[in-house]
Amino acid sequence: MWPDLIRKAKEGGLDAVETYVFWNAHEPARRQYDFSGNLDLIRFLKTIQDQSLYAILRIGPYTFDMVKKEKLFASQGGNIILAQVENEYGNVMEPYGDDEKSYINWCAQMADSLDIGVPWIMCQQAAPPKPMLETCNGWYCDEYKPKDSNTPKMWTENWTGWFKSWGGLDPFRTAEDLAYSVARFFQKGGTLQNYYMYHGGTNFGRTSGGPYITTTYDYNEPLDEYGNLNQPKWGHLKQLHDVLHSIEYTFTNGEVKNEKLNNLVMVSAQTSLMVKKLNKAEDEPSSLKWTWRPELIESTSVQGRGDVSVNKIVDQKDMANDASDYLWYMTSVDVAKDDPMLNGIVTLRVNDTGHVLHAFFNGEYIGSQWSKYGNNNVTYVFERNIKLSPEKNLISLLSVTVGFKNYGPMFDMVGAGITSPIELVLNKNVFKDLSSNKWTYKVGLNGISNKFFNTDCASKSSSRWISDPISIYRNFTWYKTTFKAPLGNKPVVVDLLGLGKGMAWVNGHSLGRYWPSYIADKQLCKTETCDYRGRYSDSKCVSKCGEPTQRWYHVPRLFLKDGENTLVLFEEFGGNPSNVQFQTVEIGSVCINTHEGKEVELSCQDRPILKIKFASFGSPQGVCGSFDKSESDSKVDALSILEKECVGKERCSF
Repeated sequence: MWPDLIRKAKEGGLDAVETYVFWNAHEPARRQYDFSGNLDLIRFLKTIQDQSLYAILRIGPYTFDMVKKEKLFASQGGNIILAQVENEYGNVMEPYGDDEKSYINWCAQMADSLDIGVPWIMCQQAAPPKPMLETCNGWYCDEYKPKDSNTPKMWTENWTGWFKSWGGLDPFRTAEDLAYSVARFFQKGGTLQNYYMYHGGTNFGRTSGGPYITTTYDYNEPLDEYGNLNQPKWGHLKQLHDVLHSIEYTFTNGEVKNEKLNNLVMVSAQTSLMVKKLNKAEDEPSSLKWTWRPELIESTSVQGRGDVSVNKIVDQKDMANDASDYLWYMTSVDVAKDDPMLNGIVTLRVNDTGHVLHAFFNGEYIGSQWSKYGNNNVTYVFERNIKLSPEKNLISLLSVTVGFKNYGPMFDMVGAGITSPIELVLNKNVFKDLSSNKWTYKVGLNGISNKFFNTDCASKSSSRWISDPISIYRNFTWYKTTFKAPLGNKPVVVDLLGLGKGMAWVNGHSLGRYWPSYIADKQLCKTETCDYRGRYSDSKCVSKCGEPTQRWYHVPRLFLKDGENTLVLFEEFGGNPSNVQFQTVEIGSVCINTHEGKEVELSCQDRPILKIKFASFGSPQGVCGSFDKSESDSKVDALSILEKECVGKERCSF
């Protein structure tokens, strides 16, 4: 997708593409490096260069040599004009005391010693060590002034939207507010402004941060998750960029008083309403045929077999080492025949630091619990009554992470998974603390370790997949089906409504975590309509209360094959796959609202305009998709004029 995305960014008026280097991906295990395939940083930078765009590399203090050897810095004739060595450290450094100064000085000295020949930046780092240049991040940076008056006024992150979290709402930042923030920044002396994100894409695999950040990383960006133009944001910003380029000389040679910027508040770019459509291959059946198999929970939860045993509770990050979302904690309790716990009501009490917990006692599932959105860094307590047996009793706890805390001081020290104490409570009094018991740990699940999602593996063990009847609403269950790719070249999504929580794979490629059963709180949406006036925050203009946080999951065309494709689901909570569908994302309708004397364009991109549903010259009321004429509208038959001008064409101007 890179060439097409970068081409659309250039068409949108960008001069440069800025990117991080995602070190969790490039060094997944110590001294094991990966720059292959989608992680090919050099290829990405050269793809930017192929479009004659500059690059800004927010590289972090962990790598450099590859880029320099490829001569990609501007000083070497390449296209990289800026490099960043730390990211927003200034926001979190205070708790580190004197160490923060030592660290930031080391970063600056190390970076400067590399002699890359382009300026170094540190965002959100007031008065950084020389020769580092500070920059601003935020919704607005027009009032920002670098501490050093000789430092250019640069804005490395203008947030086009905001993070979407499981159980949270859809954030939305209007095109008007975003564009005006850019115009005002340059009008007040800005020299460089970057969008975060211009295209965010999808958190495939386990790459979504957190905790509880969704698989979609659409971010309400100008290029949406699938690479479509997000209109009107893309088009309105393009108009702004055209104006900025037209007065470039004024910007670089004197004070800006140009009224062109102030006229850009009114959006005169089209709005595109995107739809999901069934677009099946000709011989594709109307519903998918499923097979299933259970996750072999019993081999672990009943027998307590693990890989490591220690006499304490270990943090999940330390034990799993980010190899899996899943970690088993297992211990046994020996009970004498005359122990009073055999005759009373015993409660198993487990403390957990967020995320998800599934509990088993003597091989039987006894319940699950998970942190709700907004409390995903707060310890919660899981409690279930159990019936102890004489002699040996096995407690098996499956802890599940959904991304780790990714921001703030000491975030690496924030707990993950189960924490002390773990207790047996008899008649409301703590009878036994199991925290210092011998605990056995096992990373991952059987099906993931044995790659049930891999098409080769799935075919070799096909006899173990059960055809009829399909077991539904059953936790820890694997489902598999085959399908043909939707016709055409439109972006493909799979609708997972009806499922609970888990992971999905197409032809062995992970689509990421899914959790369509997590419904956003109905009470969180405000009733007022979204208004671009006033300052924006991530709690303004939110939507989709009472709806699944994420229902559709991106299936890149590159993942698909001609002929038969395989979809595999691991269902953790229990759900029904019978309504799963593959659909395409495309423009359903477009509209535009502009003022007299302004030439505008409507486009359905790569297909003709079929019908004009509404046209009015005057002061129509409503919003895109539901306009109504007002009494003051002209009697001119605008509809027939637009039909004559536009129907049958892919684009028309008027």
